[in-house]
Amino acid sequence: EGMFIDDRYEIVGKIGAGGMSDVYKAKDHTLGRFVAIKVLKQEFSEDVNFVTKFRTEAQSAAGLEHPNIVNIYDVGSQEGMYYIIMEYVEGITLKTYIEKKGQLTFKEAISIAIQVGRGIEAAHKKNIIHRDIKPQNILVVNDGVIKVADFGIANLQSEVPDVENEAIGSVHYISPEQARGLPVDGRSDIYSLGIVMYEMLSGKLPFDGDDDRTVALKHLSAVPTPLREIAPSVPEALEKIVMKAMEASLDNRYQTADALAADLEALQKSLTGSLDRIEGNVALLSTAG
Repeated sequence: EGMFIDDRYEIVGKIGAGGMSDVYKAKDHTLGRFVAIKVLKQEFSEDVNFVTKFRTEAQSAAGLEHPNIVNIYDVGSQEGMYYIIMEYVEGITLKTYIEKKGQLTFKEAISIAIQVGRGIEAAHKKNIIHRDIKPQNILVVNDGVIKVADFGIANLQSEVPDVENEAIGSVHYISPEQARGLPVDGRSDIYSLGIVMYEMLSGKLPFDGDDDRTVALKHLSAVPTPLREIAPSVPEALEKIVMKAMEASLDNRYQTADALAADLEALQKSLTGSLDRIEGNVALLSTAG
């Protein structure tokens, strides 16, 4: 606290920690705004290959600018410490939001999924695949905007042995091709978003098990319980969209996030006649219980 990075960013306090990095809130004295700084942990800072990947991935993601993405402003190093300067976002993770509410209304779930889909599509157009879309990496901001975090560096988590932190839960959202260890494209993120939609609408994960291997195998062969059996209020058309996003077969899945978001937007308009904002007071939810 009080330390300056690059003679510009003053550390205000620590706001998070994970397997790969620690995250701090800082004041940008040049532009007069708060930012978040993700600092690579010491053990990774000494690994030349890891540092190279960290910087390359972050620099490519720094070209992304979208209202539904946590934007990366800069990448740098100081005295052997490697860091990423990111947009500071006030809000809670979608995982926490789902846990607080049990399950979301279909109007909320549609609104959230559209915003995530639009963020993903913007990244895919720049050939950046997230590879770890899950509610822990999606932020619900206090004004109802949804932002996807960790674009460009999420796939580095797979190289981090500490599964107790950032990597936790990922196996519940991985695509079948990821479970097989195959190369992935944008359709992998679409599958993961399908799982997130299923969880938002039902309050449950479609695939669960006693260990990671069991869950991973279910992505390859198991059929999830139909969504409307768990949540009868979900419109049939929405169930079809979710199940198409979650198709194990790449050819049967949505081919682009744009196509998925377009279907969700068309359904939203037919159901409400207008765009719905996120319901509930996120600021209150983030401090409750």
